[in-house]
Amino acid sequence: MNTRSFYSFILISCAFISTAMAQANLLNARVPQEIGQLNEKQTQANDETPLAYGYIDDRDILWSKTIWEIVDLDERINFPYYYPTDTLNLGPDRRSLFHVLKKNLRNGNIKEVYDDDYFQSKLTYQEILDKLVAIDTLEAGIEQLNAGEELDPQYINRRTITAAEIRQYRVKGTWYVNKRLGELKYRLLGIAPVAPDVYTLDLPEDEQDLVELFWVWFPDARKSLNESQVFNNRNSSQPITYDHMLNSRRFNSLIYKEENVYEDRKIEEYIFEDALKQLLESERVKSVIRDFEQDLWNN
Repeated sequence: MNTRSFYSFILISCAFISTAMAQANLLNARVPQEIGQLNEKQTQANDETPLAYGYIDDRDILWSKTIWEIVDLDERINFPYYYPTDTLNLGPDRRSLFHVLKKNLRNGNIKEVYDDDYFQSKLTYQEILDKLVAIDTLEAGIEQLNAGEELDPQYINRRTITAAEIRQYRVKGTWYVNKRLGELKYRLLGIAPVAPDVYTLDLPEDEQDLVELFWVWFPDARKSLNESQVFNNRNSSQPITYDHMLNSRRFNSLIYKEENVYEDRKIEEYIFEDALKQLLESERVKSVIRDFEQDLWNN
């Protein structure tokens, strides 16, 4: 066996092992239904409790700034939050972030859901569904109703926002300097899926209106997100939880708003129709945060 063949064999073997370990109990399953089922010892060993945040006294915060960011799901680095959109052929352990949020909202595991990014107006699950579903009657159905006939279900057009329609996530968080630790840290406060308005789904993409579906208070969702795993493209035997992904900021984002004296106005509200200058302003805000920690040690 020459050197090239030997290395090819090693790579194929590693790929096979990585794929085989992607699902729990895969190598010990006697029937396909046992794949993904954990035994008693494995269940006890898997700690699904998220790492608790440490207590921080308000007097220990030397400086802070709250920002809002856009996580664009068209960017490759953000794909783990978007996929999979089709779950028919995948196991229950692989779900998109939107699917995880919606499932736990339905089950009541996530209760702190709001209509705005200041977490003032709380939403019920039914109110959330009203934003995700649009029911319209076709012209043929209207003619039936006008004629006094019973409406045929085939003339009812029902559209639902699914994981495939999610375009962005918007996150709100605070950067702060803990003077006891002497370091700059980040605390995620809220996350919101963004999709076209359900009543504009049939329009061309450039005519669709993107709206925030709901805002989730992130600390309330941590336990549910920690129980859901993200596919690790580099090593499928070591999946990562959504809680870990978001807390460690494993995404690329763009700042679109910061807290300021002008009623927290968005960047696009004072820099009009100039995408380049808006991008530069976003980078300027990011530099202010980054430079504060540098200046803290240089002065």
